[in-house]
Amino acid sequence: MPSSRSKEPPPSPPTWDEQLIRRLLPYRIELAGGFLFLLGVITLIALPGWTQSRLLTIWINPLRQLLGWGTYPLALSIAAGGLHLMMRQMERPYAIRAAQVIGFELLLLTLLPLSHILSGAALADAFLGRGGGLVGWALSDPLLDFLGPLLAGLIYLIFLGWGAALIAGWGWNESLAGLNRLSVQLNQFSQQIAPGEETAIAPAPPISNMDTGPLPPLPRRRPPPDELLIIENKAADETPKRRRRDKRLPPIDLLLAGSAAPLSTAEIDEKKQRIEQTLADFGLPATVTEVRRGPAVTQFGVTPGYIEKSGPDGEMKQHKVRVSQIAALQKDLTLALKVSRLRIEAPVPGRSVVGIEVPNAEISVVRLRAIIESEAFYKLNKPLAVALGRDVSGAPIAVDLGRMPHLLIAGTTGSGKSVSINAMIACLVFNNTPEQLHLVMIDPKKVELIRFNGLPHLIGNVEVEADRAVGVLRWLTAEMDRRYELFTKVNAKNLNGYNRKIGRKKEGKKLPAITVFIDELADLMHMYPGDVERTLCRLAQMARATGIHLVVATQRPSTDVITGLIKANFPARLSFAVASGTDSRVILDSVGAEHLMGKGDMLFLGPEANAPLRTQGVFVSDMEVEGIVTHWQNAMPDFEPLPPPWESLIARYALLDETDSMLEQAIELAQKKDYLSTSFLQRRLRVGYPRAARIMEHLFEMGLVEDPKAGGKTRKTYVDKESEDPLADLISQRNDADEDS
Repeated sequence: MPSSRSKEPPPSPPTWDEQLIRRLLPYRIELAGGFLFLLGVITLIALPGWTQSRLLTIWINPLRQLLGWGTYPLALSIAAGGLHLMMRQMERPYAIRAAQVIGFELLLLTLLPLSHILSGAALADAFLGRGGGLVGWALSDPLLDFLGPLLAGLIYLIFLGWGAALIAGWGWNESLAGLNRLSVQLNQFSQQIAPGEETAIAPAPPISNMDTGPLPPLPRRRPPPDELLIIENKAADETPKRRRRDKRLPPIDLLLAGSAAPLSTAEIDEKKQRIEQTLADFGLPATVTEVRRGPAVTQFGVTPGYIEKSGPDGEMKQHKVRVSQIAALQKDLTLALKVSRLRIEAPVPGRSVVGIEVPNAEISVVRLRAIIESEAFYKLNKPLAVALGRDVSGAPIAVDLGRMPHLLIAGTTGSGKSVSINAMIACLVFNNTPEQLHLVMIDPKKVELIRFNGLPHLIGNVEVEADRAVGVLRWLTAEMDRRYELFTKVNAKNLNGYNRKIGRKKEGKKLPAITVFIDELADLMHMYPGDVERTLCRLAQMARATGIHLVVATQRPSTDVITGLIKANFPARLSFAVASGTDSRVILDSVGAEHLMGKGDMLFLGPEANAPLRTQGVFVSDMEVEGIVTHWQNAMPDFEPLPPPWESLIARYALLDETDSMLEQAIELAQKKDYLSTSFLQRRLRVGYPRAARIMEHLFEMGLVEDPKAGGKTRKTYVDKESEDPLADLISQRNDADEDS
């Protein structure tokens, strides 16, 4: 006889204390923070002697003996650290860097011995908790005996400055920039108070005997000819500070280093004189007061002067030159400066000058490495940060794609549009692992984005067919809806909140961000205008919270491509050189892009900006792109790309397009009913008899109903009742049959 096995007893239900521990376990860090906060607050209350608890005395006396007055900042630090841990799940309005914590500790450890020295306390006083306590004595007396007061004081001063710099976030570059600004301000101040300064006094009107005439105008100061402020960013020429990177990310040495080619002082003086002379020839006195040297253009800041005009009573009065008068001389200035294109920004936002942007004779190449190593990119500290380029003063420009949240790009052929998209993709995959970021690429031109095939970040391959691109957009909307359902289950509002909550659970899996790049929208809008516009608008309206972001480019910024709905849902715009001012208005809502030079020269309009910012775009060579792709392929040799998840949607809509758009609804009816008839389909689908008969024929061809009956009788159905998606099963069976054949 077979031996009968004894059944194992069922596990006993967890007790109340085990249930409590399980519920509190995900909040262990917040609970530890609450304990530290209470400890710090109680210590602060006990230090002045407001409580006489013996238990607190056992804790307070050793602290006071050890640190002296330093016990108070220590208790504050404990309370602040506990409060910081308690706010772990909230969006903190501040950011604490590790360097600031180290700087605070360094400052405290320097002030303890200084307070011990200045108070004149002895070792016996340190045991009583006076001055800096025992730590202050240990860091002061031995150092004074060994080095002497001069060297010891110098060391203390260095550590004080070092700690303050770490807390304020000041590095060597910021110190040099501050000293440079101070020297410029001192130079301007010395010129203002210099003796013998020339003044221009307008002629006063004659004073009558009754002395009732107007007062004469006050004298106006003429700026000396050498008072010219030249602004340029030399960050590209300085040695960048290396920062820590994830070992899985590509090394920074894969990217090429750039070199700047600014204008010479002689060339600046020549163009400055031509601008002032041209304006003066047209009766518009003005002075170039500042120059901003960038990689592609140099912006000359012009301050309008004053002209004398006679009033109604014949008196001469001074009137300031209008900004519109200077802007009207754009073509004359272009002729005088002997350049192909020239742009006037009247006035420059935030500054009291009119900006005349003159192309440089030699354009400097802006490299991705210089922007990634810049302080602006480091302070952004966002996973979806992308490097745009450098502005007219050479300052690096980096933006967060997550805050845009979608970007619309336009520009003629050869203006640098595709190069900018390649630079954005390279920047994203250079700083994100495949677990953090997924990419979807659509390239109807079939030549620009295919070089990224093989990236582990890429979902499927780069899609180059227009009909498949529509299926990709439909899958993105389905993925967006799926993510919203997941957010609802854990009560999360966005992707960051979902990943933070799901990370506490062992069975949970974090969701990566998805960035979609479409290199040519005009081709898709020409073939499938309704589907593309509808899906793009729905994604642009709702996909931000789910971590799906769009970067859409087109070389034809016309109203039939960039429709009103698309334009309204893309607040961030990027325009390269366009053919006319009309195209510039379509993409930027203002003119100016028609005066760009091409080759990466662009205008960026942020979602919160009032005016576009002129920028020279980043250039990434083919060698750099190949190096990044090769690195990720070597770093993940076992990676096997999965089939594109939108294949089923493409097959589904292709089948429906070939047959009838209501075929899917008819299949659902066949799944629910045992028998079907043409008249039944006619009533339920609300279609005419001919269309219902054609749908019945399609069902018979698919093998879902039995042979036709004479006289339109009902037919028996052969649809699997337990199938969740009969149409998908049918498509899978057809694909298997095609592979077998």
